[in-house]
Amino acid sequence: MSIYEDRLKKLEKIRELGFDPYGSRFDGTIPLTEAKKLFDPSAPEAHPPARVAGRIILLRDIGKLIFLHLRDSSGDLQIGLPKNYLGDLWNLAKTIELGDIIGIEGEVGATKTGEITLWAKKLFILAKSLNPIPEKWHGLTDTELRYRQRYVDLFANPDVLRKFILRSKLIGRMRSFLAERGFLEVETPMMQPVAGGAAARPFITHHNALDIDLYLRISPELYLKRLLVGGLEKVFELNRNFRNEGIDTHHNPEFTMMELYQAYADYNDMMQITEDMVCDLVRQVDPGMLLPFGDLKIDFTAPWPRKTYAQLLKEHAGVDINDIPAIRAKARTLGIEEANKADVVVINDIFEATVEDKLINPTFVLDYPAPLCPLTKQSPENPQIALRFELFIAGMELANAYTELNDPQIQERNFETQLTGQKETMAVMDHDFLNALRYGMPPAGGLGVGIDRLIMLLTNSISIRDVIIFPLQRPRHQDQPEDNTGE
Repeated sequence: MSIYEDRLKKLEKIRELGFDPYGSRFDGTIPLTEAKKLFDPSAPEAHPPARVAGRIILLRDIGKLIFLHLRDSSGDLQIGLPKNYLGDLWNLAKTIELGDIIGIEGEVGATKTGEITLWAKKLFILAKSLNPIPEKWHGLTDTELRYRQRYVDLFANPDVLRKFILRSKLIGRMRSFLAERGFLEVETPMMQPVAGGAAARPFITHHNALDIDLYLRISPELYLKRLLVGGLEKVFELNRNFRNEGIDTHHNPEFTMMELYQAYADYNDMMQITEDMVCDLVRQVDPGMLLPFGDLKIDFTAPWPRKTYAQLLKEHAGVDINDIPAIRAKARTLGIEEANKADVVVINDIFEATVEDKLINPTFVLDYPAPLCPLTKQSPENPQIALRFELFIAGMELANAYTELNDPQIQERNFETQLTGQKETMAVMDHDFLNALRYGMPPAGGLGVGIDRLIMLLTNSISIRDVIIFPLQRPRHQDQPEDNTGE
């Protein structure tokens, strides 16, 4: 008999005893960790009442007494099921198994060895588990299975559950940080008629009623800027973007971004907001401002260094940004294909290959080559430089910000001459956005922060899939059914 068939028999036994194996409303509960705190070691004879619920993750039957550990989102608690306390419910107690979700009413006390225990007087079956908990799940090396069955990963591995609870709290704190500074949270379209605001390959879908193709957004930028035109002077959006790209430790095709725009500001203001906001979040995790990330120890103490793109290229690649023959020679020594690429694309390929992984502690990289930045205002002193920065931490790009371009004529020319030679380009002119700019957009600073990468840093998670609760997975082959029935 398979494990699944055996559990089906237990399910029927529960019904024969007159109980619904999938329970009903069970209110009045407190978190397991709160129940544990009810016990007062100075008054061990006091047995305060408690009502709890959770999943069985450990079970030991020693005859007339069953010990089990329940788990909920707050933690674990030992439960004692004495036969003499339960009476007629003892038969139900003998049917429960690992993975079942149960409710308990009883009194909080302790065992002879001092372990805090809720001694059950009433037992409620709330959900029968037909699949057994996978053995040795905590030490499982098949990370693909953990991502694929995140619902098991969460209840089997408390550290994973805590990570996603922390993610939610940190995102909530980010929202509060921005609201306290006068930013208004808005929502812009996820499906857009033009894929704009970034250089990326979009996902395409079709709207049947209108018979038009739409794009899942690669960025909310052009819609948020429309709101600046409309008079909303401080706006932000925290939501999903979609880019039809590969999957690796730093990339998932569906990812979370926070993007904000502030009228009458520039990229210097964006640097200050970025530094203040990230430091505020780091303090929620460690007031000492030192966080581990893999083998690294990252010091988030402000102020963070600010270095120009050209300075870093010279420092780490050993080439002058204006010496194009040396640039192309350097590319060849690095194995970078350069023959059919624009100069600035080759420069950026070298930068990515030689500089980015050297930027461990938070570093603002300023003043990018203007042709790489079609939505950015150019430096009035040097039009070859765009007033843009990127924030790098642990070799990852975490944030991107501009002094925003608000001249509609220059913007139109930039769209028309959008670079070729990059992996992705904006393929379609957004005429409505240009029309909005012609009404006048105030000078502004804009900032985008990759939330998933930020949470990676704040939770010491080396892969982006460890901080996305349901990351995209390669489909399993049809002869690989996803079940744990034991059949």
